[in-house]
Amino acid sequence: MAAMPNPHDETPDLSTVWLRVFLEVARHGSFTVAARALGWTQSAVSRQVASLEAALGGGPLFDRLPRGVRLTEAGRAVVPHAETVAAALHEARRDLDALREAAGGRLRFGAFATADAALVPHALALYRARHPRVRVTREEGFTPVLLDRLTAGHLDLAVVSTTSRAPLETYELHHLLDEPLYVAVPAGHPLAGHEGPVPLARFADADWVSGSPRPEGTLLDAALRQGFRPRVAHVVGEWTAKQGYVAAGLGVALVPALAAAAVRPDITLLRVRDEGGPARAVYAATVRGRARTPAAVAFLGALRDAAGKIPA
Repeated sequence: MAAMPNPHDETPDLSTVWLRVFLEVARHGSFTVAARALGWTQSAVSRQVASLEAALGGGPLFDRLPRGVRLTEAGRAVVPHAETVAAALHEARRDLDALREAAGGRLRFGAFATADAALVPHALALYRARHPRVRVTREEGFTPVLLDRLTAGHLDLAVVSTTSRAPLETYELHHLLDEPLYVAVPAGHPLAGHEGPVPLARFADADWVSGSPRPEGTLLDAALRQGFRPRVAHVVGEWTAKQGYVAAGLGVALVPALAAAAVRPDITLLRVRDEGGPARAVYAATVRGRARTPAAVAFLGALRDAAGKIPA
Protein backbone atom coordinates (compact mmCIF):
# COMPACT_ATOMS: atom_id res chain seq x y z
CA MET A 1 0.00 0.00 0.00
CA ALA A 2 1.22 3.51 -0.78
CA ALA A 3 2.66 5.50 2.13
CA MET A 4 0.09 7.55 3.99
CA PRO A 5 0.55 11.28 4.53
CA ASN A 6 1.69 12.49 7.94
CA PRO A 7 -1.44 13.20 10.02
CA HIS A 8 0.20 16.31 11.43
CA ASP A 9 0.75 17.88 8.00
CA GLU A 10 -1.57 20.75 7.15
CA THR A 11 -3.64 19.87 4.08
CA PRO A 12 -6.62 21.70 2.49
CA ASP A 13 -8.95 18.72 3.03
CA LEU A 14 -8.29 15.74 5.29
CA SER A 15 -11.51 13.88 4.46
CA THR A 16 -9.78 11.54 2.02
CA VAL A 17 -7.16 10.73 4.69
CA TRP A 18 -9.91 9.97 7.17
CA LEU A 19 -11.53 7.55 4.72
CA ARG A 20 -8.28 5.77 3.96
CA VAL A 21 -7.48 5.37 7.67
CA PHE A 22 -11.03 4.16 8.26
CA LEU A 23 -10.63 1.47 5.60
CA GLU A 24 -7.32 0.35 7.08
CA VAL A 25 -8.87 -0.06 10.53
CA ALA A 26 -11.87 -1.87 9.04
CA ARG A 27 -9.54 -4.20 7.13
CA HIS A 28 -7.50 -5.16 10.21
CA GLY A 29 -10.19 -4.87 12.88
CA SER A 30 -7.69 -3.10 15.10
CA PHE A 31 -6.41 0.42 15.65
CA THR A 32 -3.07 -1.01 16.76
CA VAL A 33 -2.51 -3.17 13.69
CA ALA A 34 -3.75 -0.42 11.35
CA ALA A 35 -1.35 2.06 12.98
CA ARG A 36 1.52 -0.39 12.51
CA ALA A 37 0.62 -0.87 8.83
CA LEU A 38 0.43 2.88 8.27
CA GLY A 39 3.56 3.73 10.23
CA TRP A 40 1.57 5.96 12.56
CA THR A 41 0.90 5.94 16.30
CA GLN A 42 -2.29 4.38 17.57
CA SER A 43 -3.43 7.71 18.97
CA ALA A 44 -3.02 9.35 15.52
CA VAL A 45 -5.19 6.66 13.94
CA SER A 46 -7.81 7.08 16.67
CA ARG A 47 -7.91 10.85 16.03
CA GLN A 48 -8.46 10.36 12.29
CA VAL A 49 -11.35 7.97 12.89
CA ALA A 50 -12.85 10.30 15.51
CA SER A 51 -12.61 13.21 13.04
CA LEU A 52 -14.43 11.17 10.38
CA GLU A 53 -17.15 10.17 12.87
CA ALA A 54 -17.63 13.80 13.86
CA ALA A 55 -17.74 14.97 10.23
CA LEU A 56 -20.33 12.36 9.24
CA GLY A 57 -22.44 12.95 12.35
CA GLY A 58 -23.83 9.43 12.28
CA GLY A 59 -22.40 8.15 15.54
CA PRO A 60 -19.57 5.65 16.07
CA LEU A 61 -18.25 3.76 13.06
CA PHE A 62 -16.61 1.09 15.23
CA ASP A 63 -17.57 -0.72 18.39
CA ARG A 64 -14.54 -0.61 20.67
CA LEU A 65 -14.06 -4.17 21.97
CA PRO A 66 -11.65 -5.58 24.55
CA ARG A 67 -9.65 -7.01 21.67
CA GLY A 68 -9.82 -4.81 18.59
CA VAL A 69 -12.81 -3.10 16.99
CA ARG A 70 -15.85 -4.08 14.96
CA LEU A 71 -17.78 -2.07 12.36
CA THR A 72 -21.09 -0.69 13.52
CA GLU A 73 -24.09 -0.56 11.20
CA ALA A 74 -23.09 3.00 10.33
CA GLY A 75 -19.53 1.86 9.66
CA ARG A 76 -20.70 -0.89 7.32
CA ALA A 77 -22.74 1.72 5.40
CA VAL A 78 -19.66 3.93 4.98
CA VAL A 79 -17.35 1.14 3.68
CA PRO A 80 -18.51 1.07 0.02
CA HIS A 81 -18.33 4.87 -0.24
CA ALA A 82 -14.83 4.92 1.23
CA GLU A 83 -13.76 2.16 -1.16
CA THR A 84 -15.09 4.15 -4.12
CA VAL A 85 -13.08 7.21 -3.07
CA ALA A 86 -9.93 5.13 -2.52
CA ALA A 87 -10.29 3.48 -5.94
CA ALA A 88 -10.77 6.89 -7.61
CA LEU A 89 -7.65 8.23 -5.90
CA HIS A 90 -5.70 5.18 -7.06
CA GLU A 91 -6.81 5.76 -10.66
CA ALA A 92 -5.95 9.46 -10.43
CA ARG A 93 -2.48 8.61 -9.11
CA ARG A 94 -1.94 6.11 -11.91
CA ASP A 95 -3.02 8.66 -14.54
CA LEU A 96 -0.71 11.29 -13.08
CA ASP A 97 2.20 8.83 -13.03
CA ALA A 98 1.51 8.06 -16.70
CA LEU A 99 1.50 11.77 -17.53
CA ARG A 100 4.79 12.31 -15.72
CA GLU A 101 6.31 9.49 -17.74
CA ALA A 102 4.62 10.63 -20.99
CA ALA A 103 3.21 7.11 -21.15
CA GLY A 104 -0.35 8.36 -21.44
CA GLY A 105 -2.33 11.56 -21.67
CA ARG A 106 -2.54 13.70 -24.77
CA LEU A 107 -0.41 15.81 -27.07
CA ARG A 108 -1.85 18.67 -29.12
CA PHE A 109 0.55 20.20 -31.61
CA GLY A 110 0.52 22.20 -34.82
CA ALA A 111 2.98 22.65 -37.67
CA PHE A 112 3.36 24.74 -40.82
CA ALA A 113 2.77 22.90 -44.08
CA THR A 114 6.30 22.14 -45.28
CA ALA A 115 7.34 20.89 -41.84
CA ASP A 116 4.70 18.23 -42.44
CA ALA A 117 6.60 17.10 -45.55
CA ALA A 118 9.55 15.56 -43.69
CA LEU A 119 10.31 16.80 -40.18
CA VAL A 120 6.96 16.14 -38.49
CA PRO A 121 6.32 12.66 -39.97
CA HIS A 122 9.75 11.44 -38.87
CA ALA A 123 9.30 12.94 -35.39
CA LEU A 124 5.79 11.53 -35.06
CA ALA A 125 6.97 8.04 -36.04
CA LEU A 126 9.66 8.19 -33.35
CA TYR A 127 7.16 9.48 -30.82
CA ARG A 128 4.58 6.81 -31.59
CA ALA A 129 7.20 4.10 -31.11
CA ARG A 130 8.28 5.54 -27.78
CA HIS A 131 4.89 6.58 -26.38
CA PRO A 132 2.13 4.58 -28.10
CA ARG A 133 -0.51 5.38 -25.47
CA VAL A 134 -0.43 9.16 -25.88
CA ARG A 135 -3.45 10.55 -27.74
CA VAL A 136 -2.06 12.85 -30.44
CA THR A 137 -3.97 15.56 -32.31
CA ARG A 138 -2.34 17.69 -35.01
CA GLU A 139 -3.19 20.94 -36.77
CA GLU A 140 -1.67 22.52 -39.87
CA GLY A 141 -1.46 26.26 -40.41
CA PHE A 142 0.67 29.35 -40.90
CA THR A 143 3.00 30.34 -38.08
CA PRO A 144 0.93 33.35 -36.83
CA VAL A 145 -2.22 31.22 -36.61
CA LEU A 146 -0.38 28.43 -34.81
CA LEU A 147 1.08 30.88 -32.30
CA ASP A 148 -2.39 32.30 -31.61
CA ARG A 149 -3.67 28.78 -31.01
CA LEU A 150 -0.73 28.12 -28.72
CA THR A 151 -1.36 31.28 -26.70
CA ALA A 152 -5.06 30.43 -26.34
CA GLY A 153 -4.18 27.05 -24.86
CA HIS A 154 -5.49 24.97 -27.77
CA LEU A 155 -2.00 23.59 -28.55
CA ASP A 156 0.78 22.30 -26.30
CA LEU A 157 3.51 22.93 -28.88
CA ALA A 158 3.82 24.41 -32.38
CA VAL A 159 6.43 23.88 -35.08
CA VAL A 160 6.98 27.36 -36.52
CA SER A 161 9.39 29.32 -38.67
CA THR A 162 10.99 32.74 -38.44
CA THR A 163 9.40 33.96 -41.67
CA SER A 164 6.56 35.29 -39.54
CA ARG A 165 6.50 38.78 -38.04
CA ALA A 166 4.60 37.52 -34.98
CA PRO A 167 5.92 38.60 -31.54
CA LEU A 168 8.14 35.55 -31.01
CA GLU A 169 9.54 37.03 -27.77
CA THR A 170 6.28 35.93 -26.14
CA TYR A 171 7.28 32.32 -26.71
CA GLU A 172 10.08 29.99 -25.77
CA LEU A 173 11.71 28.88 -29.02
CA HIS A 174 13.53 25.56 -29.20
CA HIS A 175 15.78 25.58 -32.26
CA LEU A 176 15.38 22.55 -34.52
CA LEU A 177 17.19 23.39 -37.75
CA ASP A 178 18.24 26.12 -40.17
CA GLU A 179 16.54 25.61 -43.49
CA PRO A 180 18.04 26.80 -46.79
CA LEU A 181 15.78 27.91 -49.62
CA TYR A 182 15.65 27.02 -53.29
CA VAL A 183 14.21 28.86 -56.28
CA ALA A 184 12.06 26.54 -58.39
CA VAL A 185 12.36 27.28 -62.11
CA PRO A 186 11.02 25.39 -65.15
CA ALA A 187 13.38 22.82 -66.64
CA GLY A 188 14.03 25.03 -69.69
CA HIS A 189 14.96 28.14 -67.68
CA PRO A 190 18.31 29.77 -68.65
CA LEU A 191 19.67 29.15 -65.15
CA ALA A 192 18.45 25.55 -64.95
CA GLY A 193 21.96 24.21 -65.57
CA HIS A 194 23.65 26.62 -63.14
CA GLU A 195 25.92 25.00 -60.58
CA GLY A 196 26.26 26.41 -57.08
CA PRO A 197 24.09 28.87 -55.13
CA VAL A 198 22.57 31.89 -56.86
CA PRO A 199 21.79 35.30 -55.37
CA LEU A 200 18.06 35.73 -54.88
CA ALA A 201 18.40 39.19 -56.47
CA ARG A 202 18.93 37.45 -59.82
CA PHE A 203 15.15 36.95 -59.80
CA ALA A 204 14.21 40.51 -58.85
CA ASP A 205 12.44 41.04 -62.20
CA ALA A 206 10.80 37.62 -62.36
CA ASP A 207 7.13 36.79 -61.97
CA TRP A 208 6.59 34.88 -58.72
CA VAL A 209 4.15 32.19 -57.70
CA SER A 210 3.27 32.51 -54.01
CA GLY A 211 0.60 31.56 -51.53
CA SER A 212 -0.03 35.20 -50.65
CA PRO A 213 -0.19 38.44 -52.67
CA ARG A 214 2.10 40.05 -50.11
CA PRO A 215 5.58 38.75 -49.29
CA GLU A 216 5.46 39.75 -45.63
CA GLY A 217 5.17 36.76 -43.32
CA THR A 218 5.90 34.27 -46.13
CA LEU A 219 9.01 32.69 -47.62
CA LEU A 220 9.32 35.74 -49.85
CA ASP A 221 10.37 37.74 -46.81
CA ALA A 222 13.82 36.59 -47.93
CA ALA A 223 13.49 38.78 -51.02
CA LEU A 224 12.64 41.82 -48.90
CA ARG A 225 15.77 41.18 -46.84
CA GLN A 226 17.77 41.13 -50.10
CA GLY A 227 16.48 44.57 -51.05
CA PHE A 228 13.73 43.94 -53.62
CA ARG A 229 10.00 43.46 -53.55
CA PRO A 230 8.99 40.42 -55.61
CA ARG A 231 6.21 40.76 -58.18
CA VAL A 232 3.62 38.12 -57.26
CA ALA A 233 1.92 37.26 -60.55
CA HIS A 234 -0.01 34.20 -59.34
CA VAL A 235 -1.42 33.52 -55.87
CA VAL A 236 -1.59 29.75 -55.44
CA GLY A 237 -2.07 28.18 -52.03
CA GLU A 238 -1.52 24.48 -52.66
CA TRP A 239 2.07 23.34 -53.16
CA THR A 240 1.34 20.83 -55.93
CA ALA A 241 -0.48 23.53 -57.90
CA LYS A 242 2.45 25.93 -57.45
CA GLN A 243 4.70 23.39 -59.10
CA GLY A 244 2.32 23.21 -62.05
CA TYR A 245 2.51 26.97 -62.55
CA VAL A 246 6.32 26.89 -62.38
CA ALA A 247 6.56 23.95 -64.78
CA ALA A 248 4.34 25.80 -67.27
CA GLY A 249 6.73 28.78 -67.25
CA LEU A 250 4.28 31.14 -65.51
CA GLY A 251 6.70 32.14 -62.79
CA VAL A 252 9.26 31.00 -60.26
CA ALA A 253 8.68 30.03 -56.62
CA LEU A 254 10.62 29.64 -53.42
CA VAL A 255 10.88 26.11 -52.06
CA PRO A 256 12.08 25.35 -48.51
CA ALA A 257 14.58 22.52 -48.07
CA LEU A 258 12.05 20.44 -46.13
CA ALA A 259 9.88 20.21 -49.26
CA ALA A 260 12.70 19.88 -51.79
CA ALA A 261 12.45 16.10 -52.08
CA ALA A 262 8.86 16.30 -53.29
CA VAL A 263 9.33 18.43 -56.45
CA ARG A 264 8.25 17.14 -59.85
CA PRO A 265 10.86 16.17 -62.47
CA ASP A 266 10.11 19.05 -64.89
CA ILE A 267 11.24 21.60 -62.30
CA THR A 268 14.80 22.55 -61.39
CA LEU A 269 15.79 23.75 -57.94
CA LEU A 270 18.49 26.38 -57.57
CA ARG A 271 20.03 26.81 -54.13
CA VAL A 272 19.68 30.38 -52.83
CA ARG A 273 22.94 31.85 -51.61
CA ASP A 274 22.84 32.55 -47.88
CA GLU A 275 23.61 36.22 -47.46
CA GLY A 276 23.59 37.35 -43.87
CA GLY A 277 22.52 34.03 -42.35
CA PRO A 278 20.15 31.18 -43.12
CA ALA A 279 16.98 32.05 -44.98
CA ARG A 280 14.73 30.41 -42.43
CA ALA A 281 15.05 28.86 -38.99
CA VAL A 282 12.60 26.26 -37.73
CA TYR A 283 11.63 26.08 -34.07
CA ALA A 284 9.33 24.25 -31.71
CA ALA A 285 7.46 26.98 -29.83
CA THR A 286 5.92 26.83 -26.37
CA VAL A 287 4.43 29.65 -24.33
CA ARG A 288 7.03 31.31 -22.15
CA GLY A 289 6.31 30.81 -18.46
CA ARG A 290 3.74 28.06 -19.02
CA ALA A 291 4.64 24.59 -17.75
CA ARG A 292 5.15 22.07 -20.56
CA THR A 293 3.32 18.78 -20.29
CA PRO A 294 5.48 15.63 -20.13
CA ALA A 295 3.97 14.56 -23.45
CA ALA A 296 5.07 17.85 -25.05
CA VAL A 297 8.57 17.55 -23.56
CA ALA A 298 8.87 14.05 -25.01
CA PHE A 299 7.66 15.23 -28.43
CA LEU A 300 10.20 18.05 -28.37
CA GLY A 301 12.88 15.38 -27.94
CA ALA A 302 11.48 13.45 -30.91
CA LEU A 303 11.50 16.61 -33.04
CA ARG A 304 15.14 17.25 -32.18
CA ASP A 305 16.07 13.67 -33.02
CA ALA A 306 14.22 13.87 -36.35
CA ALA A 307 15.79 17.24 -37.19
CA GLY A 308 19.25 15.78 -36.59
CA LYS A 309 18.62 13.14 -39.25
CA ILE A 310 17.52 15.57 -41.98
CA PRO A 311 20.41 16.35 -44.40
CA ALA A 312 21.65 19.93 -44.22
